[in-house]
Amino acid sequence: MPLVGTFDLSEYGDSKPLVLEPNTEPWELRGAGHLQLMFEIDDTEMLDLLPAALHPTIPPTMLINVLHVSESSVGPFTLAEVRIGCRSGGRPRAFLVDGYCDSAAAISELRSRWGYPVKEAEVVLEARHYQVMAKVTRRGKVLLDCSLEDPEAINGGDIQYLPNMNFARMKRDGAELVRLIQVDADYAITKADRGKPLVRVFDEEDWGTVGVKPQWPVSASYTEGTVTLPRVRYVVNPALQPMEAVETL
Repeated sequence: MPLVGTFDLSEYGDSKPLVLEPNTEPWELRGAGHLQLMFEIDDTEMLDLLPAALHPTIPPTMLINVLHVSESSVGPFTLAEVRIGCRSGGRPRAFLVDGYCDSAAAISELRSRWGYPVKEAEVVLEARHYQVMAKVTRRGKVLLDCSLEDPEAINGGDIQYLPNMNFARMKRDGAELVRLIQVDADYAITKADRGKPLVRVFDEEDWGTVGVKPQWPVSASYTEGTVTLPRVRYVVNPALQPMEAVETL
């Protein structure tokens, strides 16, 4: 029988973002550098990390994503996310556990339009010829220090980014619903590298993954280009079984 998530949805409460307009227009983010590190994690916690509407991947995985945007309607910003690999029905997805961003204006857009549970912090992404480094610092405490080591150029078509599943409250037909917002970002890639993933600091408590950390390295990639956050087309009822949970807007 397929495995499904067992996370207690009551723990989410009212702290998750309220998506005011699920039919939001696309948002183009230009001059975007995007670092992704993938790690396997301990399988003893894999079901507790996900709501019932999602299947875990086997082996279970964690994805660390850091996106620096040079040009947007609210100016430049850098966003860091920690996601857990999953499937919605049979389709590969990534459940967003937590995130940090260095721009209050960008945080407002991300929370109210796509349900990103992001908080403000100092987020840095630097691409060098020998390394791509990312760091998240909040109130003087380093929450994440990671990198792609020894980058090698590859074809951008070899890179696949999984759509987000963002847990949020949503206004729909006058009612407030609890849903997973599916965010199928579009990536127009002009440059791509791969390398070795390395994490020097990862604070499990501040990322909402107590007992779970990036453990066994799988892959690392870095791309440059334009990212477009889309009009939301699908949401998922987190309390239902995967094959019954998807709703079309």
